[in-house]
Amino acid sequence: MATQILGILFCVSAAAAAAGTKVYSFNSQNSTSVSSLNAKDGICKSVVEPLGYACQEHTVTTKDGYILSLQRMPSGLSGQAADKPPVLLQHGLIVDGVTWLMSLPDESLAFILADNGYDVWISNGRGTRFSRGHASIDPYDSAYWDWTWDELAAYDLPATFQYVHDQTGQNLHYVGHSQGTLIALAAFSQGKLLNMLRSAVLLCPVAYLNHLTSPFARGVVDLFVPEDLYWLGQHEFSLRGPVVNKLLEDICIMPGIDCSDLLTAITGPNCCLNSSRTKIFLDQSTATKNIIHLAQMVRTGTIAMYDYGNENDNMDHYGQPTPLVYNMTSIPNDLPLFLGYGGKDYLSDVRDVQVLLDNLKDHDGDKLVVQYTDEYAHADFILGVNANQIVYDPAIAFFKIN
Repeated sequence: MATQILGILFCVSAAAAAAGTKVYSFNSQNSTSVSSLNAKDGICKSVVEPLGYACQEHTVTTKDGYILSLQRMPSGLSGQAADKPPVLLQHGLIVDGVTWLMSLPDESLAFILADNGYDVWISNGRGTRFSRGHASIDPYDSAYWDWTWDELAAYDLPATFQYVHDQTGQNLHYVGHSQGTLIALAAFSQGKLLNMLRSAVLLCPVAYLNHLTSPFARGVVDLFVPEDLYWLGQHEFSLRGPVVNKLLEDICIMPGIDCSDLLTAITGPNCCLNSSRTKIFLDQSTATKNIIHLAQMVRTGTIAMYDYGNENDNMDHYGQPTPLVYNMTSIPNDLPLFLGYGGKDYLSDVRDVQVLLDNLKDHDGDKLVVQYTDEYAHADFILGVNANQIVYDPAIAFFKIN
């Protein structure tokens, strides 16, 4: 998962380099609006409104000063106001809220939920193009990038939950993909957000990464690529950076890694993608420190806070010589959870998902829905042309009973 979208984007980056500089766009109904995205126009004006849907831009400031962008779709194409509870959509790594709008409206979860009467809220994580503001720090300052997914769970998610709850006066449903599941599981295990939550749909759930099967992701971890970047002063992780690309080139010469098809090498053999929708160069940023944290998870097989590498620094941050562990067994047994995972996923590996399920073995039987799709890999859950029937319809049915 740490290199989930990293791999997708580098695949496009490598192809673009081979053919000269080229930016790909979606070959679909909303291709023009998506390819012309810019931070000034925002997601509503560029992607949602051109398709006839109402959309509102919102911002929320986290307790540590990051200013995050949120989009609200208060009605479906019919224009009828939502009559069902709010749903918050949280994207994965090195993408942003456009993740939920990339396909045609009848294949994209945000549009589908709005057309089914839900009040849809789309989150954009810190450091992505629409969420680069801060109360006092400039994103060109290395201090801006001093965070990992620990902070996403501790600050970003609570801020967005509270904002949606305050704006709607209702508890909300949650949908996360990949890293979006990781931060939710971490928060839930600490008893956070539960008083504002109706249910959670976790697609490609990530709590453990020890069985990561992606050869490319393993290469990134084994060669300590993010650590090298950090000590080279690259605190913002962006694929446009020449240093990043140079280090990733070293992965491509490793045996068994086919960089001509990195989408498969990273995420697994996705069954059901429209190839035109994978050729998109979003190039969203994350913190290099975040990539290091994810690599630590791969090496240790645990879900713990960031390891500062020595006992003294860990003591300063955690009051103990080792990082605090997120205890998955602490997630309340009566919390309605829907977990969807695939048999071909190289990142949310079946064996790692089973470790998570083992930790949830005492969960109330009527509060845990587990959906396994043998032919699905990592990207199918958000870009699959049949995800509306395979994943989204069951998820909506789950919402209706919770």
